[in-house]
Amino acid sequence: MKSRTVLISGASGKLGSVLVSHFLAIGDQVVGIFRQSESGMKLMSEHTSCAEKLVGIQADLTESCSTKLLLEQLDVRNIQPDCLINNARSVDYLKVEENGLVSRDSFANEYLLDVIVPYELTMAMVMQKNSRLCRVVNMGSMYGAVAANPYLYEDPVTQSPLHYGVAKAALAHLTKELAVRLVSKGVQVNCVAFGGVEGRADEEFKQRYAKLCPMGRMLRDDEVTGPVDFLLSEKCSGVTGHTLAVDGGWSLW
Repeated sequence: MKSRTVLISGASGKLGSVLVSHFLAIGDQVVGIFRQSESGMKLMSEHTSCAEKLVGIQADLTESCSTKLLLEQLDVRNIQPDCLINNARSVDYLKVEENGLVSRDSFANEYLLDVIVPYELTMAMVMQKNSRLCRVVNMGSMYGAVAANPYLYEDPVTQSPLHYGVAKAALAHLTKELAVRLVSKGVQVNCVAFGGVEGRADEEFKQRYAKLCPMGRMLRDDEVTGPVDFLLSEKCSGVTGHTLAVDGGWSLW
């Protein structure tokens, strides 16, 4: 398989770091975008054995000039990614007020990072001179298709913020819009709607999750990479505008 250059936003987060490891392991070049220098340094230190394949760039994608500055850094390094994974996240934007409501700022910031930033980054890369971008994967969620089940959480209001699902639903539709508008440029845009992934949940939560999910468990880290890799490969050359549910059957009920 021909090696790719894969740009991953949110590269130092839980899923981002798993994706970085996967694509490096199969021989791709990876450009990892991270917001915090500490987490970025940690990410880079974990992959010293393939340092020539990993480029780390610190950027706060919520800043209005960030996309322009990011592309300038890619130009300086003579890097033209052919794959983009929109994966940037911030738990800071998922806070709920003491009265149980989502503040306007939190709602707007979550939408900014989940919808506007993927739009801006995708379009900027497509419009870049000599762009090689041909495949985009947006990292979505089962909560973009179904509402959160309150029986899963001890405190549904704070543990499953309403605006998270709303933003993920908008991301799924953005995927469709971009797929249609960019098809003439040879760019495929798809989305993966993941269910809950193991790693941060305690045993009680995992047991409740198991009872509510047809597969009877949360996803493993190794089950995240396959669907994303598939959508970035020649094997899905006929797929665009699709949201692939990878949730153990959660959204079937």
